[in-house]
Amino acid sequence: MTVDPASLTIAGALEGLAKKDFTSVELTQASIEAMQAAKPLNAMITETPEKALEMAKASDARRAAGKAGLLEGIPLAIKDLFCTEGVLTTAASHILDGFKPAYESTATANLWQAGAVMLGKLNLDEFAMGSSNETSYYGPAINPWRAQDGTRLVPGGSSGGSAAAVAAGFALGATGTDTGGSIRQPASLCGITGIKPTYGRVSRWGIVAFASSLDQAGPMTRSVRDSALMLQAMAGFDPKDSTSVDTPVPDYTASLEAGVKGLRIGIPREYRMDGMNPEILALWEQGKQWLKDAGAEIVDIHLPHTHYALAAYYIVAPAEASSNLARYDGVRYGLRVPGKDLIEMYENTRGEGFGREVQRRIMIGTYVLSAGYYDAYYTKAQRVRTLIKKDFEQAFQRVDAILTPTAPNTAFPLGAKTDDPITMYLNDVFTVPVNLAGLPGMSLPAGLSADGLPWGLQLIGRPFDEATLLRVGRTVEKAANFTAKPTAWWRS
Repeated sequence: MTVDPASLTIAGALEGLAKKDFTSVELTQASIEAMQAAKPLNAMITETPEKALEMAKASDARRAAGKAGLLEGIPLAIKDLFCTEGVLTTAASHILDGFKPAYESTATANLWQAGAVMLGKLNLDEFAMGSSNETSYYGPAINPWRAQDGTRLVPGGSSGGSAAAVAAGFALGATGTDTGGSIRQPASLCGITGIKPTYGRVSRWGIVAFASSLDQAGPMTRSVRDSALMLQAMAGFDPKDSTSVDTPVPDYTASLEAGVKGLRIGIPREYRMDGMNPEILALWEQGKQWLKDAGAEIVDIHLPHTHYALAAYYIVAPAEASSNLARYDGVRYGLRVPGKDLIEMYENTRGEGFGREVQRRIMIGTYVLSAGYYDAYYTKAQRVRTLIKKDFEQAFQRVDAILTPTAPNTAFPLGAKTDDPITMYLNDVFTVPVNLAGLPGMSLPAGLSADGLPWGLQLIGRPFDEATLLRVGRTVEKAANFTAKPTAWWRS
């Protein structure tokens, strides 16, 4: 039979596979053909069709033997920040040209253990530094949604390729990473679901580091149930990761339909900012009403240090990036640009190997960590981070989850903000507090703008309480009934 991956969720595909409506090989072949038709989106850096079909064939054999895993036979695409054994891993950079890891990241290894199939590696902002997927050495990924006049739009970042692949329909799900909103913001701009788990819930081992105290991997999918399934497969304690937390992973699908009756949902006054788009304010009000109608109690809360979150983030994240990226020097792997001596080789390699945005953040990070400025900037930012975390701790004494907008805008045209990094950084204004506090957060597609582009709502939960977050998300999902899809203009 003909299989259309764009019409399936992960849960729906699993049901079809179990009923023998189609095989994993048939589903994977259809996904490969859709992936190749979607080349104009530039969502992929490396396609692995042969590997995918080999994995699909093995999956069908396991299913026939009664050994189906949680994601058995499901074609997924992997953000090119996750190390994949023997497969090119670039972090969308020039400096990692030719790097094929001899090991597999724990998160992707868990997915393969659950029976998933790898379609290939996805485009992103270089080293995950960006909010639009325009800093990639391989060129920008393109949002499957277009403006009414046909203008091509950014998919958000850094997980822009991941969001584009899922929204375009050739990947049933994708991995992303979220340092300051890089799962949730592109999910909002592309009209899909994305969840950033609690810091420590998913192992960071084998994921190219941006900012080690903020980075967290998570799933990007077409539904809340699909995110629950992927997260359950990805999560778990990993002794190889010193920040991995040894706590049980629950069955995230078990309570999805439990509803929100009796739950208290917080609405932070600080997320209502001057100059906000009235459309997202109206959608936020609608989200509150949906939850209230479903039996939740709406509670106004105060997060007083939210206004300082963006400034603190853009000190802490570049500082950690400047340290992490010091390892890329042209000596052991990746790009090497010769020089007359070792120092010049370092300079040439890093000068040519790192893009403009990565260089900017390395320079900012080095500056705030330098003698004379460490206390004035970095130490102060860490103190603010502690205050932000305490604000959330106090709020969660009164509420079970928090509802906010995900992003201040819908998808914007390619190139619209590349010359103004401050304006670009403001895309993360609603998402960075979650990372600074190490909390779980998710974005759900909840409506369309007047010009037909997706808006997302964000939910924030208690540490390691992704189950409640997904349960509330499922309630919002049912109420919003978001079924809009981009027209497949890239096929023409």
